[in-house]
Amino acid sequence: MNWYLQNGNKSDVVVSSRIRLARNILEFPFETKCSKKDNYKIIEKLEQIIPSVGYGLKVLKLKDIDDLSKMSLVEKRLISPNFALKQNEIGAIAINEEENICIMINEEDHLRLQVFAPGLEIENLLKLAMEVDTKIEQNLNYAYNDKYGFLTACPTNVGTALRASVMVHLPALATTGNIPKILQIITNFGMNIRGIYGEGSKSKSDMYQISNKQTLGISEQEIINNMKIIVDKIIEQERLARKYLAKDSMELEDTIYRSYGILSNCKKLSSEESQELLSQVKLGTDLGIIKELNDLKVKKMYLYTKPANLQKYIGKQQNEYERDISRAQIIKKIINE
Repeated sequence: MNWYLQNGNKSDVVVSSRIRLARNILEFPFETKCSKKDNYKIIEKLEQIIPSVGYGLKVLKLKDIDDLSKMSLVEKRLISPNFALKQNEIGAIAINEEENICIMINEEDHLRLQVFAPGLEIENLLKLAMEVDTKIEQNLNYAYNDKYGFLTACPTNVGTALRASVMVHLPALATTGNIPKILQIITNFGMNIRGIYGEGSKSKSDMYQISNKQTLGISEQEIINNMKIIVDKIIEQERLARKYLAKDSMELEDTIYRSYGILSNCKKLSSEESQELLSQVKLGTDLGIIKELNDLKVKKMYLYTKPANLQKYIGKQQNEYERDISRAQIIKKIINE
């Protein structure tokens, strides 16, 4: 089973974790100055060395991936929206069957090495990322400076070029009006907080992505330690807010079961509304209020109600109106499995 359908450590609040390393190859200009010829050579290099890296990784060129499958990867947060729209002939990914390792080739940097896991797993993910990175580095010359560390296309990534990010579900803090305070605390501690698809995206269904700002003058382990401190505090605050809401159990249960009732009985449902309703249903499942569902069913509903993955699930392309009808049908099917 793919990682995004599994449960992990502290999954009631932490949906997933990701470690991303930005790397550039010394012999080539940064991506903004790369010619198409250079891009082709970078892909060729990766095609040559990836088999020796292991982990079941395979190189796939974007031009060989259909648009629906690319958007499916975006919805799973395996590739960035901008990368999916990039000129097909100069982009590629190296990905394994479990999809917990995905390397974007010729994105903002020559390589964006990403590893993923359900729940709070940034410590273990760092070890995995460094293992994969070391194997790749045995075959490539990275752009590295003794004073500044790894050199990247964007100055904000210079140094470790490490971005640790954690996806958190904060419905109780949102309901109690405490999200602005949490945002302020996170910002004050040198962290970014964004929507589910990263920079420039909005929060949907009470999901927020927290990541480190600093990459220079700090070690990889320090970044992870700081992230864990912040995330543990957020988990604590969300759980306290849930206990506060549970004091008025009738109101909480009524809100949750109204959402569940709509999902169970509606004839058509938009993508945005389904994400909002699923936020309440996930909360109800995590608190043990909704007995009819389990974590796997909730994760399936989150994934297969998104436009591209919905169409891949049913095996055909549909317009928006048709998807709204199929979305309601898929939710009923998953609930009754």
